[in-house]
Amino acid sequence: MYAVISPEKIEIPPESVLKIPGSWTEYKTLLQQLGDRSIPRLKYRPGEIWLMSPLPEHGRNASLIADMVKAILDYLGKEYDSFTPIMMSLPQTSGIEPDYCFYIDNWQVISGKKRVNWEVELHQIW
Repeated sequence: MYAVISPEKIEIPPESVLKIPGSWTEYKTLLQQLGDRSIPRLKYRPGEIWLMSPLPEHGRNASLIADMVKAILDYLGKEYDSFTPIMMSLPQTSGIEPDYCFYIDNWQVISGKKRVNWEVELHQIW
């Protein structure tokens, strides 16, 4: 299977990572084009867009690790908030969709929010 990236279609082979030159605007356009699809995953670094197509094993491993982190946090009696999926966007700087997010020391900043404005919340977290 070949990679296809066009205004009508985005397809990349399983277990592949494709790095292409691109702007923040092009990254946001690709995100809109994908809509609610989970594959491919997109990541943005200044001047570069990454398209990734993880295998099911990746999701199982991510889920197992998240379950282990939750068990440890529960055992330690730590308050936290966690969720997936989420797009973490800092305009013109970074765009990433992590497998799982945990907020431990600053969980109150995120807890209960339906949308996260990373430009605001990151300043409260750091």
